[in-house]
Amino acid sequence: MRFNPETKTFKVFTALYNGETLTPATAAKRFGVKNLSAEVSRVRHAGYCVYANTRKAGNGGTPSRKLISAGYRALALGLVD
Repeated sequence: MRFNPETKTFKVFTALYNGETLTPATAAKRFGVKNLSAEVSRVRHAGYCVYANTRKAGNGGTPSRKLISAGYRALALGLVD
């Protein structure tokens, strides 16, 4: 899924993709985002992994975007806990 380059979601995605750290305050100041959590949720629903911390799992594996997207959609629909 591609994001419209004119949206706040695209700006948040680009910053995260480039490895930048975003806090609600910095997202509001740089991009005019009032709810960073909602923007991150949109990125996750598009199938991208967004982690709340920088610690790495020891297994080195990465799930597919399709799998991540399906998981977040199931959560949003209340299909899983």
